[in-house]
Amino acid sequence: MKRRTAGERERRTAARRRGNAAAVLLTPCFLVFVAAMVAPIGYALYLSLWTERSSGLGFGGAHQVFDGIGNYSRALGDSAFRHGFLITAGYCALYIPVMLCLALGLALLLDSALARARRFFQLALFLPHAVPGLIAALVWTYLYTPGISPVVSALNSGGIHIDFLSSSVILPSVVNIAVWEWTGYNMVVFYAALQAVPREVIEAATVDGASGVRTALSVKVPMIRPALVLTGLFTVIGSLQLFTEPMTLRISSNAIVSTWTPNMYAYSAAFNRGDYGLAAAASVVLAVVAAVLSFAVTRLFARRSTQARRARELAV
Repeated sequence: MKRRTAGERERRTAARRRGNAAAVLLTPCFLVFVAAMVAPIGYALYLSLWTERSSGLGFGGAHQVFDGIGNYSRALGDSAFRHGFLITAGYCALYIPVMLCLALGLALLLDSALARARRFFQLALFLPHAVPGLIAALVWTYLYTPGISPVVSALNSGGIHIDFLSSSVILPSVVNIAVWEWTGYNMVVFYAALQAVPREVIEAATVDGASGVRTALSVKVPMIRPALVLTGLFTVIGSLQLFTEPMTLRISSNAIVSTWTPNMYAYSAAFNRGDYGLAAAASVVLAVVAAVLSFAVTRLFARRSTQARRARELAV
């Protein structure tokens, strides 16, 4: 009994030491997380509950007063703010399927036995992501602007007249920039996931007579589902934060107003109108929408994964 008690005491001491070591190592990361994430969110929540009111006839200056959900009511009641969500929804409907399918297709091509010079194509396809978003938006603004763009001039000489900055084409123009920036990055993520697929599984599918396309769609893609879910989740969150591309294109396009997206609405409220309470409320609403959509995407893919696993078990 004494030996057992001494052994248990030693195990508890070792576990306590490991816990203390983990706490020491995680503390800097936790402090950075609190300073960079928790504190700004808390401050935004605080700002969203206050508004600035003029005292007297406006000669006594302005002071902060508690407004409760008044800023939220103003934001949700503003048609410009709601229209920004419609623009973002259209952007997501175009951008997410095109970018993910293109990235997955390129990753599958690089992973196939027919591909040559894989490292060269990986680097070439990833390079657009290495370009800062602002610089990429400026480059594409130059390529979209009539009169100075070689692309527009070449299309016009071929009898194709497209105004990439018009109200009817501006959304696909923004989507094109984002696809150019992020396809290579997500292609690398998918390609790395494909490298973890057991080669014996692919060889078994080939022996069974499956073609390359059938192997890719029925074997490889289901086995990298976690990477697809994670990339889809991050893409949804990033799409809701659309700001840099339309803000840059606004220089040359009259189709983009200062409240074109929810992020631009919050920026305009804060730095053009000086209404920080309204800007904070709009930001909080956007964060809540992103959280809800993230939860919905995660649940949707988890449910499909469960159904696919049950179907495989029944088949066996």
